[in-house]
Amino acid sequence: MSRVFHRMPNKPLPVAVAGDGIEIIDSTGKRYIDASGGAAVSCLGHSHRRVIDAIEKQARQLAYAHTSFFTTEAAEALAERLVTKAPGGIGHAYFVSGGSEAIEAALKLARQYFVEIGQPQRRHFIARRQSYHGNTLGALAIGGNAWRREPFLPLLIEAHHVSPCYAYRERQSGETDEAYAQRLADELEQKILALGPETVAAFVAETVVGATAGAVPPVRGYFRKIREVCDKYGVLLILDEVMCGMGRTGYLYACEEEGISPDLLTIAKGLGAGYQPIGATLVSDRIYDAIIGGSGFFQHGHTYIGHATACAAALEVQKVIEDEHLLANVQARGEQLRATLRERLGDHPHVGDIRGRGLFVGVEFVVDRDGKTPFDPVRKLNAVLKREAMARGLMVYPMGGTIDGKQGDHVLLAPPFICTPNDIERIAERLCDAFGAALIAAGASTEATR
Repeated sequence: MSRVFHRMPNKPLPVAVAGDGIEIIDSTGKRYIDASGGAAVSCLGHSHRRVIDAIEKQARQLAYAHTSFFTTEAAEALAERLVTKAPGGIGHAYFVSGGSEAIEAALKLARQYFVEIGQPQRRHFIARRQSYHGNTLGALAIGGNAWRREPFLPLLIEAHHVSPCYAYRERQSGETDEAYAQRLADELEQKILALGPETVAAFVAETVVGATAGAVPPVRGYFRKIREVCDKYGVLLILDEVMCGMGRTGYLYACEEEGISPDLLTIAKGLGAGYQPIGATLVSDRIYDAIIGGSGFFQHGHTYIGHATACAAALEVQKVIEDEHLLANVQARGEQLRATLRERLGDHPHVGDIRGRGLFVGVEFVVDRDGKTPFDPVRKLNAVLKREAMARGLMVYPMGGTIDGKQGDHVLLAPPFICTPNDIERIAERLCDAFGAALIAAGASTEATR
């Protein structure tokens, strides 16, 4: 019996003992292609020598120094690199240990900003349905994942939700991108007006939706319209790029493609590529200046923020991405992956949508393509797909509740940036095989993929 309190204690797990490029090896010697990067984390694959050497060097010099006493060269260099390449207006980086912490810090920074500038009545946060922003209580409160929120509702702060930008299911027949984006921006504006503009602190959104709905990109122009609404009412824009940022979409920051700058930007996962736990909240100059010119400090903190070894690892990860021109590879291999999946699955009666940006790809499954009807949740198609993929040596990230937290199934793919064309072909082949087997095993269909 394991003494580890696993996420799902009743399901035995293989024991991972080694990593080799895009593969993880278990204790029996079986190899698994890490086509999801764990949870979109392992962007450089496993056992990258340069990153390991950077960790070892930093640990030998100084593993950790508490940030109430010292800064470190690693933290300073990483912040400089991130801010220099960040969208306009971003001036500082606040380092944490992961994505949920980054969101918590962003929420607190937004609140403290308004206290500092004499607007303490601004307390409301607006996010989107079917969003996911983390599992701490603050992050869970603003998130729109109904299934994750439900058991903890009595503990959560009040938050408000508007429609996601989910064109496959929610754009009306004949509606253009421009019209759809405007309708969603109008909805946000109406929500702000209903709450009272003087009481709203921030709007929070994933630039490209991650785990909850499966790599859902915004329609063109959506975020520019959202930015305009926020500016109109003095509402801060917080972009969550914990999963979709740090090169995952083919841009270092996913919002680069949208042509906007947020007031606060959260990153994690691909920041450190899994070699050390790290995340960050990137902060605009106006928020930083208001706090420095007011109370003079951010009333927040955790023991391991700015961890020297984690910062050294993340710094080397970012250097590798630039030195090896991996953003270009992400764009090329992402186009290849979506094209290959569309060739193999695009006409399949149980595949509704293949979407994403860069190496951030989602496939949504349906009973029938015309009606976009989801599978009965009792079939647990997403769980069966994960089992069938693992049996074939493939790690993917399937989830249920795609539509409303209860109905819908999809799979998320987020393979390492170092993938070759042959790697992409292997991922697509194994996924298609696993999908065909999952349909049969779940009693969902007797038709295998082609």
